[in-house]
Amino acid sequence: MQPVVLIVDDSLTVRMDLADAFQNGGFLPRLAGSVAEARQVLARELVSAVILDVILPDEDGIELLREIRATPSTAPPFVLLLSSEADVRDRIRGIQIGADDYVGKPYDTNYVIARVRELLRARHPADAPAQQTILIIDDSPTFRAQLGEALELAAYAVVTAVDGEEGLRIADSIRPTAILVDSVMPGIDGGTVIRRIRLDAALRATPCVLLTASEDDGAELRALDAGADAFVRKEDLEVVLARVSAVLRASSLDPTNAASLLGPKRILAVDDSVTYLHELLTVLRGEGYDVVPARSGEEGIEMLATQLFDCVLLDLIMPGIDGIETCRRIKSSPLHRDIPLIMLTAAEDRQAMIEALGSGADDFISKSSEIEVLKARVRAQLRRKQFEDEHRSIREKLLQSQFEAAEARAARQLAETRAKLVEELELKNQELTQAYRDLQTAQTQLVQSAKLASLGELVAGVAHEINNPLAFVISHLGTVRKSTAKVDGSVRVALSSEQMPTWQRALDRLGEMDVGLQRMRELVLKLRTFSRLDEGERKVVSVRECVESLLTILRHRLKERIRVDTRYGNPDEIECYPGLLTQAIMNLVANAIDAIENEGAIAISTGAVEGSYQIVVADSGSGIPEAVRHKILDPFFTTKPVGQGTGLGLSITYSIVKKHGGELEFKSRAGGGTEACIRIPIPGK
Repeated sequence: MQPVVLIVDDSLTVRMDLADAFQNGGFLPRLAGSVAEARQVLARELVSAVILDVILPDEDGIELLREIRATPSTAPPFVLLLSSEADVRDRIRGIQIGADDYVGKPYDTNYVIARVRELLRARHPADAPAQQTILIIDDSPTFRAQLGEALELAAYAVVTAVDGEEGLRIADSIRPTAILVDSVMPGIDGGTVIRRIRLDAALRATPCVLLTASEDDGAELRALDAGADAFVRKEDLEVVLARVSAVLRASSLDPTNAASLLGPKRILAVDDSVTYLHELLTVLRGEGYDVVPARSGEEGIEMLATQLFDCVLLDLIMPGIDGIETCRRIKSSPLHRDIPLIMLTAAEDRQAMIEALGSGADDFISKSSEIEVLKARVRAQLRRKQFEDEHRSIREKLLQSQFEAAEARAARQLAETRAKLVEELELKNQELTQAYRDLQTAQTQLVQSAKLASLGELVAGVAHEINNPLAFVISHLGTVRKSTAKVDGSVRVALSSEQMPTWQRALDRLGEMDVGLQRMRELVLKLRTFSRLDEGERKVVSVRECVESLLTILRHRLKERIRVDTRYGNPDEIECYPGLLTQAIMNLVANAIDAIENEGAIAISTGAVEGSYQIVVADSGSGIPEAVRHKILDPFFTTKPVGQGTGLGLSITYSIVKKHGGELEFKSRAGGGTEACIRIPIPGK
């Protein structure tokens, strides 16, 4: 089954170019010019990989990447971001959100396809071939036939190609065990073929032998610089066979040997000059390196934090933090200190060179030097780094074997000690956990008490100032309504049919004023309750009667859309501050009503549970959002629109419960309703 690749780019040229390349490579391309079109493809078809442009006409491609990564899937598509290198932020954002790779424009089509193949093969690794296959790339039919016959006699399977282009296509489709390539051919030469092999993520570990008929002493060095694993002259087929056997043996013993020192390396180029940066990218990418640009020291450091690099090219003089300071920061990081760093400068300054090397740079090159010098220095630093890595690997293996032997000798002694320590630590952990919970509870109570104390005085004054004029207005409004009611019949007889609507509107507005003033009176009562929770004496009351009386008060809000289920347990009576407890339960029920938008149910249950009297109010409403759960007990915090709530209900309820020495707990799930529980200690229990 051919894998499906979704290409998302607003450029028709890019879409068609990649579509042709992927189709020729055995993929099924799907095209989208916008995020909206891409969503349609993803909704109807299982996609193996997505080539995603960052800047699209309708939305940011990064947002589509975020959606893909947030969608559950057993086989999520691989995502390669495809965009210009103008803004390093795109690369950093994409990698942090979950892009599998980032390819800068102008892109190498072969690299894009090879990278997708490598990702897919990593998910579905193919079985190793039963017979080793050797690919011969040579424009000489005579030599191809002779070498092919010799290899077949040595039990190898042989595939041939007449030039570099055909050889790369065959290598991509069959993934040979090894490649033998002539150094001089029409079109692309052997060195270029090997460089492209090393750039291909799926083929980079394939052993490559460069063949030559030249007697030039420098031919071997050029072959190794191109990335070849071995160099051999054509005249002796027996030597060629021996060399093939050697590179295959080395590859099977240690897979790291199969990749040459000049295998595909990722280089970070940091320079504020766009012109020079473009020159570096052109030259080094032509050598087979994956080059990532950055235009300041800050951007370079950010890139190092998101991706691994094999070498850093760093401009000495830049705005912001200069090359010296950037170098110091890089070399001070244990993760990056071993990365080869070459300092670049446009000035021939001996003192600058000394300072750069002193800051930790591994080399120093003038920008005016020949570009071949830069390439040679880069190769030298990469060779040095690989040799160091190989030596470090050998030392680590030796040390590891010593450590394993020591661990085996000490394992029996450690087992008993570990078991005892685990038991002791578990006990201590339980004690610390409980102590931490107690501390959190005390801290929460202290903060809440401080908030209530600071607001109490202010609220008491406001309630007092509002109450007197409010009572005056309500009293006079009542008088007006009574007077209006007495004359209503006479007025209706006296008014004409045209005047009657005006009179009725006046009566309706008086009623609305009365409703508004009554709501304001409720607010004042809440404010007074909030500021003075010490009124009255504790009495033994029936909780059932409290609940039934408040349900009568709230009946006009319940109507027929909300069903209320009550379950009263034993005992029914509790010692409390009757008015305050009724207020607390009313606040919870009122919140439950507000949480139910259309139809729903509220369940109220009471009774003794484990030494406490418990009152539970549960609703089938929308639940409390996770983001605001820590604020619900704060005074004046509300999720209701302006003018539809004061935010005092739960704060007052919390204070009332605390006055009774109890606890107030909430269980809620977004879209799944809320359960509020009041627990009041029962004396003597």
